[in-house]
Amino acid sequence: MPQTHRQELIVDLIRQHGFMTTDELVQHFKVAAQTIRRDLNELDKKNLISRHHGGAGMPSSSTVNTAYSERKMSLSEEKDCIAAELVKRIPDGASLFINIGTSTEAVARALLNHKALRVVTNNLHVASILLQREDFTVVIAGGEVRNRDGGIVGQATRDFIEQFRVDYAVMGISGIDMDGALMDFDYHEVRVAQAMIGNAKHCFLAADHSKYGRSAMVRLGHLEQIDVLFTDVEPPEPLKEVMANSAIEMVICE
Repeated sequence: MPQTHRQELIVDLIRQHGFMTTDELVQHFKVAAQTIRRDLNELDKKNLISRHHGGAGMPSSSTVNTAYSERKMSLSEEKDCIAAELVKRIPDGASLFINIGTSTEAVARALLNHKALRVVTNNLHVASILLQREDFTVVIAGGEVRNRDGGIVGQATRDFIEQFRVDYAVMGISGIDMDGALMDFDYHEVRVAQAMIGNAKHCFLAADHSKYGRSAMVRLGHLEQIDVLFTDVEPPEPLKEVMANSAIEMVICE
């Protein structure tokens, strides 16, 4: 296969899957690992992909998130699969924080078969989904509503969250750096998410494979603050090492 054509196909695969490991690309194209690494380095220089240790993902701005409408459609089946696994760990009658994001909205839909949940959220879409159940108690945090995605953020929101102590924080994230840092785009949103993590007995993270190595400007925290990562594909080796060192459980949906 000509190099140019192979590189075009590599970009297409990464765009489709969000992240591809070097080994996956070697197996797909039946070429040497050195050849794939050279392709990835060249594509990275052209800013067609973002090269990471162990693989590559799509380039992304570290300052501006993808539009909500696009995120809602992207990897929806994977998000539903992740959500189905996550809610198996949530018992009936539990109390939860659920933060902003399309992955957590998928979790909200998957929770509709539960009973007597008490949910505190700063996500208007999550609240709307959960209101279908009359036996759920849904509390919406106060603050400024972002019209682009229905998220509620600001100091008033953080102060509101600080009043609660719940069983589980169900979190989404924009990106996971290869050193385990949890990254997001909005400082105000991050401050609220930090309050949720700090006031929950257990923390579950729902993150599909496109989040591995994805750039974002604001550091929310670190994987070591998470009890369980629910995902659809095994993370690259650097992240697996971080998780192993911090004894973080990982559940891969099927």
